[in-house]
This record gives sequence, C-alpha cells and structure tokens, in this order.
Amino acid sequence: MTITDAEMAALLAPAGILFLRRLRSNEEPPRLLPPYVSPAGALPEHGRIDSPAIDIDDPDLAAKVRETWFWMATEYELLDDDREFLLGVDYADPEDVDREWAWARVRLLDEWDLGGGDDGPLPMWMRFYMGERFVPEFTVMTLDGRMMMNTTLWGDGTVSTIVIRPASDKRPDVLR
Repeated sequence: MTITDAEMAALLAPAGILFLRRLRSNEEPPRLLPPYVSPAGALPEHGRIDSPAIDIDDPDLAAKVRETWFWMATEYELLDDDREFLLGVDYADPEDVDREWAWARVRLLDEWDLGGGDDGPLPMWMRFYMGERFVPEFTVMTLDGRMMMNTTLWGDGTVSTIVIRPASDKRPDVLR
C-alpha cells in the first residue's frame, strides 16, 4: 500500500523538512548520470566531488554529517532562495518489499537534522542502523536538476556526501 502525501509530510517533519508536494512524472528532473551509474559509482568526469569521509564511530558523527552536508549544499547551490530542493523519497509502505521512489519538493526549515548518531529523525528509507548507530543515506537535487547530492555509507564504515554537478557543456542528451 502506498503512503499518502500527508503521511510523507509527517515522516519528514521531525527532520525539519517541510514537504511541499510530490513531483508528477512529467516534472521529474533529467538524469545527471547514465542509467547504469549510481552517485557512489560516479567518476570525476561525471562531475563528482566528494566531501571528507567521517567514521561512523566518531562521537561527533551527527554534528559532522550535518555540518558537511550543509556546507556542500551551500557551496554547490542545492538550496534556492526559499531553501527548497528535491528529495528522493520512498512512497512504499515500510512493510512492502518493493520500493516506490519519487522526487518530492521540500523546504529545509531553520531547525533541521539530517545528521546521524544513536537515533535520528529521518524516515527508515533515509537511514541505516550500523550496530546501535543511525547513519544517514539519501539523495537530493536542485529544483532545476543541474546538481545532485548523495549522502552515503561506505563499506569501510565511513559516511560522506557526494556532489554530482556535470559541466553543462559536457552533459550529453543521452543522460537526460
């Protein structure tokens, strides 16, 4: 069973993310990467820029993830003037095996928490538990689709944020 927009709004609210609306399929941004390349698999020629990695056992994990994410979001212009952006969300019921991914237009509120730590406000599809620790993993994009960011957990026990920002003159139509 698919969750509703109201339920999605309630899931995002504790993280300080205001849900505005789900994008219709004809509004979805163009792909920034070839279909076979994930943000984590992107290369520098795809426009990939990495933040420093943070060890999941770092006692300041949550603060460092928040600080790094916000710095990358600001430096690479994720947020518009109203602090709005697109967030990859899962509309599938948590009990369902199949996922139902979509883009949602959201606003980052003044009080927000996309970090990590022993517990976290993000919905289950935006985080992993590593032992007793909450580790964020989610994808966001600018409203115009020119840049995406992916905060991810790596196999070596670190978390980082990746920016994918292809040069506009190097963005072949096949990626759209």
